[in-house]
Amino acid sequence: MIQHKDIDDPHTREVIVVGGGIAGLSAAIYLGRAQRDTLVIDSGHSMAKWEPMVENYLGFANGVSGEDLLKDGRQQAEKHDVKFIDDHIEEIDRESEPGVFILHGKSGSYRAKRVILATGIFHLPPEIPGVRECLGHSMFFCKDCDGFRVREKRVMIIGANDETVEYALGMLLYSACVMVATNGEQTRWSEQHARWIEEYEIPVHIGRIKDVEHEEGQVLGLHFDDGREVKIDSIFTTRGDVFHTHLAEQLGAKLDAEGQLEVDHKMRTSVPRLYAAGCVTPANCQMIIAAGEGAIAAQSINRDLFEEGLKNHTLRRFREIQLEQEKTVPEGA
Repeated sequence: MIQHKDIDDPHTREVIVVGGGIAGLSAAIYLGRAQRDTLVIDSGHSMAKWEPMVENYLGFANGVSGEDLLKDGRQQAEKHDVKFIDDHIEEIDRESEPGVFILHGKSGSYRAKRVILATGIFHLPPEIPGVRECLGHSMFFCKDCDGFRVREKRVMIIGANDETVEYALGMLLYSACVMVATNGEQTRWSEQHARWIEEYEIPVHIGRIKDVEHEEGQVLGLHFDDGREVKIDSIFTTRGDVFHTHLAEQLGAKLDAEGQLEVDHKMRTSVPRLYAAGCVTPANCQMIIAAGEGAIAAQSINRDLFEEGLKNHTLRRFREIQLEQEKTVPEGA
């Protein structure tokens, strides 16, 4: 069966998705099923790879690894004729031809009518020896994702800002043993947050952490410069995030006060034909939310391309080929 994309410019994709994480894969699946000519450009840096066991994704009662979600999502998209290229996009701009983006990667250049940025986020781990070996196993960034995993365990929140205090207070719902370590930083929390620390009797360790004692990804304790050792089972950090918005910024897309890409309810950025989904937007950075945003962006693009096809008559040209080459009326009709 002929497809509408067969009559388009073969050098220009209908949609390019930048990012092969959860949001990008979800968008690709929806676009592929909508018969859209879709290319996913993946640099391989999805933070889902940091999650050895995701326990709050719908349908996986026993958990699923982030790696498996990515692998299965890619296979599902490929089943619907979505194409993948491993590349890192460094620049994006708009060509003189109306409505066409050109993306420049390390390995090549690509053209598209619509672009979804699913470039994600990078959580900054503490700069402490031994921490990285525990990522996703006993060192976490999100209490909504992983608070349940540390029930009745000894929990240390590393940070010195208001968010640190709020994390500590929130973790009391999961454990009675919650502490704060500022890692030698001057505390930056407000007077109200300081009162909460005192009211809820949260121990605060102000010394610099020398290293993390761990075994096979499991935190065992923190060693401080002054020789003290505190035995713990898990770490949460509030050091901050880096949003990968540089491509959108090259096109002049608006960011919010926290540095995330502003989008409307259809995942459209302030730049026409440019969409964003996942943790690069203001949504709560959860895998299932990222998947939902990818689906919304894809549906929005599919609708926009449909309306565009009516306006510029490409759908009519496609129909003419159907009428000429294919059986369009069943026997007896």
